[in-house]
Amino acid sequence: MTSSAHSLTEIQRQIDEVGRFLAISLSIANAHTVEFYTHDVWSRFVAVPPQEVLSTISSGPDQQREPEHKAHEQSRTTFGFCNDTRRLVDTHELLHAAKAHSLPGLGVCMSRDELLQAVREKRDEIGAALEPDEFMNSKKSHEVQSMSEVVACLAQRCGVKQVIDVGSGKGYLSSFLSLQYGLQVYGIDSSSTNTHGAQERNRKLKKFSRVYQNHIKAVTAQGVAAHSPQEELVEIKPGMNGDGDVLYGDGAGSVSQEEVLIALSDVSAAVGRHSEPNPETEELFLSAMSVDVIQTPSPRVPPSQLSAEERERRRRENLERKAQNRTDSASTMFSPLTSYITAETELRELIDELEDAVLVGLHTCGDLAPSTLRMFVAKPELAAVCSVGCCYHLLSEEFDPAGQECVHGACGFPLSQHLRDQSWFCGRNARMSACLALERVSAGQGIQMESLFYRAVLHVVLRDHYSSFKSEKRVGNVYAKAKSFVEYVRRALRRLELDESKLSDSDIQRYHDTYRPRIDEMIAFNMLKVTLAPCIEGLILLDRLCYLKEQKDLSFSALVQLFDPLLSPRCYAVVGLKSYEGRISC
Repeated sequence: MTSSAHSLTEIQRQIDEVGRFLAISLSIANAHTVEFYTHDVWSRFVAVPPQEVLSTISSGPDQQREPEHKAHEQSRTTFGFCNDTRRLVDTHELLHAAKAHSLPGLGVCMSRDELLQAVREKRDEIGAALEPDEFMNSKKSHEVQSMSEVVACLAQRCGVKQVIDVGSGKGYLSSFLSLQYGLQVYGIDSSSTNTHGAQERNRKLKKFSRVYQNHIKAVTAQGVAAHSPQEELVEIKPGMNGDGDVLYGDGAGSVSQEEVLIALSDVSAAVGRHSEPNPETEELFLSAMSVDVIQTPSPRVPPSQLSAEERERRRRENLERKAQNRTDSASTMFSPLTSYITAETELRELIDELEDAVLVGLHTCGDLAPSTLRMFVAKPELAAVCSVGCCYHLLSEEFDPAGQECVHGACGFPLSQHLRDQSWFCGRNARMSACLALERVSAGQGIQMESLFYRAVLHVVLRDHYSSFKSEKRVGNVYAKAKSFVEYVRRALRRLELDESKLSDSDIQRYHDTYRPRIDEMIAFNMLKVTLAPCIEGLILLDRLCYLKEQKDLSFSALVQLFDPLLSPRCYAVVGLKSYEGRISC
């Protein structure tokens, strides 16, 4: 295996190219939508009508223009911004530059198939080949299916049987890895609620496992077609399902989607732990995943912020889980643990049976993604890493002018020495913009503009009538409960604990009627933010890749597009393998 298609020098050059583009255009991404009208954002940053911006964006960056006009515009602009005023004057040029400075435009990413071909030691496929239509009807099953095969290949390449899943959440990826590939998975999550739920799923798993074993025995002993596991599931007695989420069967014998997911990680005890997945159980798993599962990230609370009682409770829970896992070692392949993970976390204190392992993270939020990469570099027992981050707005930045304190003294951005030497700073609004999904918006799944418009006009009301309003309080989900702008403002004022008697209904409605004709400005401006989103995300991910390439003991590192961006907008993984003599021949 080659070190990768791109050298450190090439990645640094691409980072610098994206940096030059964002140094000029990032001001748009950092403009706060709430202040859109109070700070006259459109006039400050854009010198063309909103209709022109929307028309150009709808046509795309590849539309044809007259060469003379293009040459004239570029003579006085940089990436579409006027060299004198720094306002946007050429939307087409900006779109063309944004496309060129996104990850696809830079050509820096490997496809998932290219990665699998690179890491496999032989031509044999790991797992049955699946057509995309078999799993693309569900966001979560698509993510788990796509990522698990990559992780299994990395484990096989490194000759390891253990996987450490950080930010494991409800354990879907962990369960699938243990079921389909016979891997020993330790899922670590900072939320005790998540790990307790994962532990409960493992407990209920045994009931499902008995049904599945009966099915296997029936087929083997009778030599005739038996009921499928899905059909046999309805024989499980009532009361097994604690919630009302029915997936299979009906009435008292029904089994929920959650129950099936609970059961999956131990089915390998019934079918034998082979590196090859079982198509029957795989189909069952994907069926169980057919409903989208979108996990709301739990807040990561550092140990220093936990009470002494909570720390002691977590310690006891982890000790109990360790003891239970040792007792059930013959049948347990997924072990959930509760811990706040940093690069300094001692894995051997959490995992008594720790061996060399692959470190993975599926949509690890904020600083957890860079912490995962730091841990991979720092821990010799970690042979490979596959990290998919998300929630860029939760990243801490080392060079934040506001002096934001980084947790444990290690900020999430920048990670590479290359960008740290440049003291690169994005800003929270820009990082929030990086979370926007260009592919989804392009496919017609637009931004919910009405709520943003209401919030921006509310800010005008607060400026005009409540000069000392409590800005630290959030309006929250007031929009979802309001049936009109007037009701929205009144609910917001009550939420902010302000005197709503200052304004009559007609006063409030007048604000709406005044700014409604300017809503196109907000729509167009947010479309510009969407256009810049892939470039900001690209800089963050290139920084992580650069960090890995700066390390001396890595044999391979790459950015890989694992998922379909329409199904899963945070679709890129940072992958790395260490070079160990005699084990990995790269």
